[in-house]
Amino acid sequence: MNSTATLERTNDVAPAQRAPARAKDDAAMLKAAANLTRDLNVPKSAIYWTDMLGSALLGYAAMAAAMLVHPAWLAAGVGLVAVLALYRAGSFIHELTHIKKGSVKGFRFAWNLLVGVPLLIPSFMYEGVHNQHHAKRYYGTADDPEYLPLALMHPWTLPVFLIAAALAPIGMLIRFGILAPLSLVSRRLRAVVVGRYSGLQINPRFVRPKPEGEFARDWAWQETAASLWAIALIAMVATGVIPLRAFLIFLGVCSGVMFLNQVRTLVAHLWENDGEPMSVTAQFLDSVNVPPPGTLPALWAPVGLRYHALHHLLPGLPYHALGEAHRRLCKELESESPYHASTHRHLSALVARLARSTLTKRRISA
Repeated sequence: MNSTATLERTNDVAPAQRAPARAKDDAAMLKAAANLTRDLNVPKSAIYWTDMLGSALLGYAAMAAAMLVHPAWLAAGVGLVAVLALYRAGSFIHELTHIKKGSVKGFRFAWNLLVGVPLLIPSFMYEGVHNQHHAKRYYGTADDPEYLPLALMHPWTLPVFLIAAALAPIGMLIRFGILAPLSLVSRRLRAVVVGRYSGLQINPRFVRPKPEGEFARDWAWQETAASLWAIALIAMVATGVIPLRAFLIFLGVCSGVMFLNQVRTLVAHLWENDGEPMSVTAQFLDSVNVPPPGTLPALWAPVGLRYHALHHLLPGLPYHALGEAHRRLCKELESESPYHASTHRHLSALVARLARSTLTKRRISA
């Protein structure tokens, strides 16, 4: 089930305080981004497999330990390791939407089997949704499934945004364990499940179309596997096969993963567009890089997500190449280039900026 909520917009915002949505494309930056990174476009299979498998193994081992150890503070500490490791493993869903199918052979299937299905976030929930977020004509508009003008909305939307993510694992159990099986006997329910509850999106207005072709076949096996796992999980907890404490720890870890991802989403963009189409440069300036020397972004923005603005310039670049691409662009581009304006240093500063913006817009609308 998608972790969305109906969030009210603040419409009467002074034009001067809106995002730089009208920024014209900077030809020098776009040309440099393309020319300086041509040799970085091939994903390295060894890095993908080692990173994903290692993160998943650590995450599941830590989750199992959290279910077994006492006292509670030790279980919580090990559970935090599980959250961070599984969050990193889960973040590869983002890579699956961008790398060409087959370029890392078997990776999509293995990721779904080891991470997507067990955590109830199979890749069909993101593939086809995230790609639309990168389409030039959709980004930042009402048709963008991954965009809300949070900076122009009421302050209460921010905690609602985070709470919805924390509750998402329960929603996923309902979506796969109850709604999916019931939708097999009801066309009307099936249309709702496909359109409304089959995307990891934040825009509550977005409705997914029915899948077609090869993607429909991928969707079918992934949804079937996730539904069987959700039903089995619910049944094993109800019959006592899985102790309630272990189940609650599983839910807690999954909730932590979704919550941490939502915090990262909160600062992935400046969220200042009012719904109008944006140039590529404007999209870039509405996005965020948090490059080194900061080290904490490696935990809360893993698998290349700390270079989110750069990713919007070069969405096909593998995550392991983004650091080198950033260094090359910083060296090549003059200090006046808009490229440098996307760099931010701290999570707390970005959250504070967003919170301040909602308060300012609220006072203006009042």
